[in-house]
Amino acid sequence: MKTLITGGNILMKNGFVKSDMLIADGKVFALAPEFSDNEADRVIRCDNSFIIPAFADVHVHLREPGFEYKETIRTGTMAAARGGYSTICSMPNLKPVPSSPEAMKAELDAIEKDAVIKVYPYGTITMDQSGTGELSDMEGLSDKAVAFTDDGKGIQKTELMSKAMRKAKELNKIIAAHCEDESWIPEGGCVHAGRFARANGFAGIPSESEWCQAERDLDLERMIGGRYHICHVSSAETVELVRRAKKEGVDVTCETAPHYLVLCEDDILDEGRFKMNPPVRSCEDREAIIEGIIDGTVDMIATDHAPHTAEEKDGGLRGSAFGIVGLETAFPVLFTQLVLGGKISLEKLVKLMAVAPRRRFGLDDGSEYSISAKGYICEGQTADITVLDIEDEYCIDPSDFISMGKSTPFSGMRVRGKIIATFADGKEVYYYKGTDDE
Repeated sequence: MKTLITGGNILMKNGFVKSDMLIADGKVFALAPEFSDNEADRVIRCDNSFIIPAFADVHVHLREPGFEYKETIRTGTMAAARGGYSTICSMPNLKPVPSSPEAMKAELDAIEKDAVIKVYPYGTITMDQSGTGELSDMEGLSDKAVAFTDDGKGIQKTELMSKAMRKAKELNKIIAAHCEDESWIPEGGCVHAGRFARANGFAGIPSESEWCQAERDLDLERMIGGRYHICHVSSAETVELVRRAKKEGVDVTCETAPHYLVLCEDDILDEGRFKMNPPVRSCEDREAIIEGIIDGTVDMIATDHAPHTAEEKDGGLRGSAFGIVGLETAFPVLFTQLVLGGKISLEKLVKLMAVAPRRRFGLDDGSEYSISAKGYICEGQTADITVLDIEDEYCIDPSDFISMGKSTPFSGMRVRGKIIATFADGKEVYYYKGTDDE
């Protein structure tokens, strides 16, 4: 099937260029100022819209197998497609825990059966994904797992992390670390240990719980080498540690999430939709992370999409589960707050959400034409494409989400930027029905 997208502004080598695009055999077949409609089986008219490489998210909780009452492979990937993503990496807090090839089979089977976009699963670092105990079967998982993480748990013992790093280096795999030293966290900790916690009597989670473990891991990385990635950076200290390590030549990357770039402790309410781990921190932390994405210290933006049931998020800050959803809100929130807010360009946001994740985690075909190689759209490239209407203005309404999870701190926020269509491997995986087409 040939699909023609007409009238869009396509992100090419020299910036956005007005052009038509013909997709065929899963590739960007041709780019030209104007094609005839009869050259395609389907025509999508997107006058004045923007056509960019589809997003890739390296931090998504799909919940299946084991917790399908929160989310399924199908609902999670459909939500991702609606958010402009053609590619995601699924976290391993599942049942069974994917700590061996046999245990990962159920997840791989569900992905094969129900995923509407590309899904790359993580393997665990430890056998029970506890941050303690024995290492997983990393060698057996190496050809199936995109990387290794115990996300949700920090690796508590230095010796165990050292062992994991050495094994990952041997396998040429990334360790994606959830940096959380549990010795810093008080019982009942649910928000950042800052002004809000003190004023409202909440047990606070200090920034040291993140950056102290990041500092330990970076010291290990200096000795061991290999490939190291820090998940969901939330503190100014962690940003500075990564900045320093990069200057020294350490092979480290890191991600942050939209809520750490847009919110701070001054914005939160005693509601479950503001409870995530790590918590949103001070205004100074937020500004340091924004500076980190501007100067390249923070490499990419992931969502940490973590769906829960309404009941699990209905206990306020003290009684709710950690985690919020983000796949369907990431682009409009970031475009509105960062691009329209004058912090970064649209091209920079595309690099953070689409190019850098693929480049670091090897999420495309690896050819000289790939998104990770070029950073923009070109002929011969796998057609992982997102079409944007950056003028569409609306309020975020969780009841409209495809995801089974509805808990977001961005509920009611007025944003600009709507996903019109998403293609993965040339296949149309999402299309906004309110758009005129043929």
